Amino acid sequence: MQITVSGKQVDLSDALQTRVTTELDGVARKYFGRALEAHVTFGRARSFFTCDINLHAGRGLTMRGEGKSGDAHTAFDAASEHIAKRLRRYRRRVNEHARDLANRERGEAARQYVLSDEAEANAGSKVDEGAAGALARVIAEHPAEILRLTLDEALMHMDLEDQPVLMFRHRDSGKMNVVYRRVDGTIGWIDPES
Repeated sequence: MQITVSGKQVDLSDALQTRVTTELDGVARKYFGRALEAHVTFGRARSFFTCDINLHAGRGLTMRGEGKSGDAHTAFDAASEHIAKRLRRYRRRVNEHARDLANRERGEAARQYVLSDEAEANAGSKVDEGAAGALARVIAEHPAEILRLTLDEALMHMDLEDQPVLMFRHRDSGKMNVVYRRVDGTIGWIDPES
């Protein structure tokens, strides 16, 4: 990480610059290993020192910490604690989001087949006798996912995907269900008996 230490109307000692570089690098590595750059600016206002830290931690992530104190070292400590606190919060949010994604129920893997009608199958070459009970030819096959949904969610998915039929596992019962659009425009629901 590139760290720039500067002072406004303040002369900075080598010891302060070395301390700022090592401590800020340690804080950034502890909570966010891919930090890019930081700008630390010391200033003097009336009878106290100020320290502003601008940390560019990643794409679209910039954090700022400020500290005021009677000496420059304590002002830096306050500013670096602000940065550490913000990085800690950000890291916690990222971890919680990752845990939520990991705990979210995944759908079951399935295959979706498009079959020709019986007249085309008799004239065609590749025939699958077990696919539909009668002679049928597989025209296309696609990966599909059987989701765990409530009935309302299943209807929403069916409308959003503009599908005539949707197979899903009911979230409450755990059984396979089917919703489909009937010829008269209404919705049909196949729910196995308990």
